[in-house]
Amino acid sequence: MPNIIPPIPEADDRYFWDGVAAEKLLLQRCASCHTLRQPPTPMCGACHSLDWDTQESSGRGEIYSWIRSFHPSQPDALPRIVVLVDLEEGVRIVSNLRDIDHTEVRNGMAVELCFVEEDGVKLPQFRPRGGAAQ
Repeated sequence: MPNIIPPIPEADDRYFWDGVAAEKLLLQRCASCHTLRQPPTPMCGACHSLDWDTQESSGRGEIYSWIRSFHPSQPDALPRIVVLVDLEEGVRIVSNLRDIDHTEVRNGMAVELCFVEEDGVKLPQFRPRGGAAQ
């Protein structure tokens, strides 16, 4: 049995998963006022437009908050670090942090996007910027 359940893209988030497949982090942007939003929503909270397009994220940001997550019924192979990242574009995204020991993680740490494929599922994740703890 796979450890990762594959996403089932729908009309509202298909663009996101298509971007992930191409190793791009796409953010939803209001086509009227250009406000970025994550997670995607059908209506812009700023101007109430229903029209939107996408903008590619730089993939750079800083950790706003984080936790060490534990699976409730089976042990994780490695400690799982769940982060809330403030992206340079001004929106936040929840993801996993890789390539660092949980004792070294700090709020405000610079991180960068990476893509990881496990069990045939590609996911956007983050690692310390430059590949090492900062």
